[in-house]
Amino acid sequence: MNYLKLVEFVPAEKCAILSDKLINFVLKSKNEAKMPNQLANNILLYMKNDSINSTSGLAALLEATMLLEPEKTMELFEHLDIPNLAKQVKQNMSS
Repeated sequence: MNYLKLVEFVPAEKCAILSDKLINFVLKSKNEAKMPNQLANNILLYMKNDSINSTSGLAALLEATMLLEPEKTMELFEHLDIPNLAKQVKQNMSS
């Protein structure tokens, strides 16, 4: 799945709230064993450099939460009224 491409479907005004929620999913997940070390390191680096809300940072968070908490992530897209993102993720998952 091309997460950088998927992030394009997130409206700019929703990037910060989405990243906050996705960070919470990552931190509270009981499925941390599914997280590749490189992805975790990338997320930490984006947070350290205060660029977690950037396209690349959001893409890394999206990848992580789709690995750790896919159902919660999809529900969040609906809750935040980002239906285009939910639609694209579903299409990518089925292909």
